[in-house]
Amino acid sequence: MKQGARDFLTKPITDLPKLQSLLDDAEREIELRRKTRRLADRVEKENNFGEFIGVSKAMRDVFEMIENVASRDVAVMITGESGTGKELVARNIHNLSKREGKPFIAINAAAIPETLIESEVFGHERGSFTGAVGMRPGCFEQANGGTLFLDEIAEMPLALQPKLLRVLSDGKVRRLGGTHEFSFDVRVVAATNRDPLGAIQEGRLREDLYYRLNVVPINLPPLRERQDDIPLLAQHFVAEFNKKHNATLEGISDDAAALLKSYPWPGNVRELRNVIERAVVLAKGYWVDESDLPPYIRGSAPSAKKLVLAVGATTVAEAERELIVRTLENANNNKAEAARQLGVDVKTIYNKLKAYNIEP
Repeated sequence: MKQGARDFLTKPITDLPKLQSLLDDAEREIELRRKTRRLADRVEKENNFGEFIGVSKAMRDVFEMIENVASRDVAVMITGESGTGKELVARNIHNLSKREGKPFIAINAAAIPETLIESEVFGHERGSFTGAVGMRPGCFEQANGGTLFLDEIAEMPLALQPKLLRVLSDGKVRRLGGTHEFSFDVRVVAATNRDPLGAIQEGRLREDLYYRLNVVPINLPPLRERQDDIPLLAQHFVAEFNKKHNATLEGISDDAAALLKSYPWPGNVRELRNVIERAVVLAKGYWVDESDLPPYIRGSAPSAKKLVLAVGATTVAEAERELIVRTLENANNNKAEAARQLGVDVKTIYNKLKAYNIEP
C-alpha cells in the first residue's frame, strides 16, 4: 500500500462482491485517466489562441473572427458578460496583428475615479492641476505604435466621451495643461459588459462614439452557453494550478465534471478558474471530486428524480426492485455509489441484483 497499491484482499478470496466492487472502481479510474489524457491532448492540439480554450461552435466562431480582424487595422468592439475574457480577446488581436511587439495598454474606465480619468487618458503637464507634480503621458502616447484597450467604455464619464471622440477622429492628443498636440498611431479595441444600444438609450454611451468604435463587433458567449468547453477549461486550470501550488492532481472526476456543467456560472470563466484553484488547494486525493467544490456549486445540482408508486397496486418486493434499478441508473451503474445513495453495503446491492434477477 505504501508503494502505491490501490487496495488488497487476503487469500482465500471469498468475498466476491467486494472483489467485483474493487475491480469496478479500478476500471472507472482507468477510464477516468484515459479521459483526462484525451482532454489534455485536446487542449494542447486545439487551443490556437494562447490561453483561450474552446471547441464549441460559439468559440470557434469567435476564434475565426479574431483571425479575420487581427490583420486588418480597424477598431473593434467586444461585448460579453463579466468574466468571459474580453481583455484576452483584445490581447490576442494585438498579438496576431502587425503591431505585435509594440505596446499593449489597457485602461478600465470603471476602475478610475472620475476626477483622474481625463488625466489617465490624455496625460497632463506639470502643474496642470493640484497634485500634478510632474509630466505624465496619457494612454494614447503610451500605446503609440501598438494597441489601446478601452475596457468598460460605457462607464466612461459622459463629459469625457466627446473629447475622446475628437482625439480618435483627429489622431492627435494634447495633454491637460499643455499647448502642443501629439500625433499617435494606435489601434483602439473597446469592450463593455453592457448592451451598447441599451447603454445609448440610457444615456451612458454617446451614439457617435459607439459607431466610431464599433467597426467590427465581437460578442463573447457566456460560459453557460458553451458547456462542452467546461471540462477542457477545468483540465487546463488543474494543470495550471498544479504548477502554481506544487500539486499532483490528475484531473476532474466525472461527478465533479457533471456538477460543473450543471452550474450556470454567473461569473463565467473567471469564476470557474477561481473554483478550480480552490479545489486544487483543498483536494485530498488524486482527483478534484464533487466534495472539493464549493457548497453553492454542490447545492446547484438538479434534484434527484422522484420514484412514484401506486399504493395498493405495488408489492414491497416490486418497490424495492424498482428503487434499486432507478438508483443504479442515477449512479451510472456504479454499484458502490448506488449502495452509498441507498445507505446499504455494496454486498447487499449484489445480493439484491441476484435475488431480483436484475441484469447490470
